[in-house]
Amino acid sequence: MTTVATHGEGTDTPYALSHLDALESEAVHIFREVAGEFERPVILFSGGKDSIVMLHLALKAFAPAAIPFSLLHVDTGHNFPEVLDYRDRVVNAHGLRLHVASVQDYIDRGVLKERPDGTRNPLQTLPLTEKIQHEKFDAVFGGGRRDEEKARAKERVFSLRDEFSQWDPRRQRPELWNLYNGRHAPGEHVRVFPLSNWTELDVWQYIAREAIDLPQIYFAHEREVFRR
Repeated sequence: MTTVATHGEGTDTPYALSHLDALESEAVHIFREVAGEFERPVILFSGGKDSIVMLHLALKAFAPAAIPFSLLHVDTGHNFPEVLDYRDRVVNAHGLRLHVASVQDYIDRGVLKERPDGTRNPLQTLPLTEKIQHEKFDAVFGGGRRDEEKARAKERVFSLRDEFSQWDPRRQRPELWNLYNGRHAPGEHVRVFPLSNWTELDVWQYIAREAIDLPQIYFAHEREVFRR
């Protein structure tokens, strides 16, 4: 009697996907769903590893065509030069359109004030929200992962935001069988998280497998320091 292995039984079947292939396939599906459901999607791109992987997946999703999204960078003014250089190289290499929302501009105009602790991450909300409203972006890709913190773990892949970019857990929709509901009212938008089910280890393993280029700041090298 001959035994025939069916799809999904064990890991030795030629039809089984590795866990990285499964995560990649899910992300590609999400990018294509957004392209089909929304009019003006944009990818949040900071030059960090998660946004770099997200852009790599978007390029794969639509190759050999160009991706139908632009990039949006919320510039805190505290970015490393290597990251900004990397961002500009990527934009030029793939012929992408880049939008920049500058925190420093808001500080210079007196709309925002520097925090006593010097950090600018909490100051990004207003420039981001106003840029989304001004450009009428209706879907905003983010690199958030559920393993990062408790708040992230509650997010859906399609996360509805109101006109003030606020998240209400009571308005989130169930996501069964990889079906995503992008319905939203005028002024609202949907945050989309293709890496929701990835872990940090998955991200690093995928970067290694795909040989994805990263800003040099990620690697050890000599730099000037202050000796106190």
